[in-house]
Amino acid sequence: VHRLRSVDNLFVVVQEFKDYQFKENKEDALKDLEDLVKKLPWTDPLKVWELNNSLKKKKTKRKKHNLQSTASKEQLNDDGAEEGTDQKDASKQEDCAQNAAGAEPASGQDTEETRGVASRNGEEEEEDNEQSDAKDESQAGSGSETKAGDGETSEGEAKVLKFRVTCNRAGDKHSFTSNEAARDFGGAVQEHFQWKADMTNFDVEVLLNIHSNEVVVGIALTEESLHRRNITHFGPTTLRSTLAYGMLRLCDPQPTDIIVDPMCGTGAIPIEGATEWPSCYHIAGDNNPQAVKRAANNICSLLKKNENKESSTSLGIPLDIIQWDICNLPLRTGSVDVIVTDMPFGKRIGSKKKNWDLYPACLMEMGRVCTPGTGRAVLLTQDKKCFAKALSRMGHIWRKGQTVWVNVGGLHAAVYLLRRT
Repeated sequence: VHRLRSVDNLFVVVQEFKDYQFKENKEDALKDLEDLVKKLPWTDPLKVWELNNSLKKKKTKRKKHNLQSTASKEQLNDDGAEEGTDQKDASKQEDCAQNAAGAEPASGQDTEETRGVASRNGEEEEEDNEQSDAKDESQAGSGSETKAGDGETSEGEAKVLKFRVTCNRAGDKHSFTSNEAARDFGGAVQEHFQWKADMTNFDVEVLLNIHSNEVVVGIALTEESLHRRNITHFGPTTLRSTLAYGMLRLCDPQPTDIIVDPMCGTGAIPIEGATEWPSCYHIAGDNNPQAVKRAANNICSLLKKNENKESSTSLGIPLDIIQWDICNLPLRTGSVDVIVTDMPFGKRIGSKKKNWDLYPACLMEMGRVCTPGTGRAVLLTQDKKCFAKALSRMGHIWRKGQTVWVNVGGLHAAVYLLRRT
């Protein structure tokens, strides 16, 4: 299951309620959530959690506080995806679903009430969490201190597990916030299991996902989102590897296909492509020298990571990166099988106004380099109006296949599959 490529987070479901009736009154609603803890079938899910722990590679625990001081030399450990200093700033801008480098990991559902919030909020939430943690501690009173002491002295006996509760809430009919739910539910979990609350160095992460009237209680099996698997240098709009994988899957790459990402940014799509479809040849390009540099760094990290396994020489990867201009590609006409790219939304990069000129020019040039008849393109954009208009003028080159709606960090975007006429 950990090898799934299109999944961000894994958790084992403790119990799922399809139609949970929340009380109108906030206190009653929260009391119900507290009472729920005792009734849940925890035994089997905890067995799965234990099994998962025994199979997991030991990750170096990242302390939140010394992230800033971590020199880039720590950027690569065996997983090749550890935070370097470079990434810390970038991931803050990158995508608030990862609120401040994992303060509140996004689960399958959307994190927090609104996911499009600027990541500033992420940092605030982090503090809230710390506070609610403190409340949990105080609720348990001196009990938890002595327990912690016990845990240290009698190593022979069972170690007191540390836990935290993360609540993801969506829907507007709830009288409480996700932090309040996490706090009260967490208090009950603590009483039930006699675990110790710890927001940063926890062993067990209990997930409380509330989506309108659906409630899912789960236990996390991933420490950090699986989408962070192969990018070490993030840009302002780095695409998640999981989304990149889905886009590549849509265009059904065949062996020997030449796959181009003409606006590759930090290279998330071609890197995912080269890893998962090594029998294709991948070319990445961007007009921004900074982006090309980041993408090159990401490729180097990947090569180093591959090297570790074989311990001697690195198996090269079928991927090249080049700086170019999307409207004037240095590629022969009809020489490319597949184009997969994340178009500028016009929010963090470019502008909606510029897209009106850029999109038609892009489609035109992509059409030129793509093989007639068999060529296909998978394009992601949130500027759907502009894209639809550009496409309508290009009917002689591109025919629209399917459209897949996708949530990119809270923005409602679309992935278009186009076929070359």
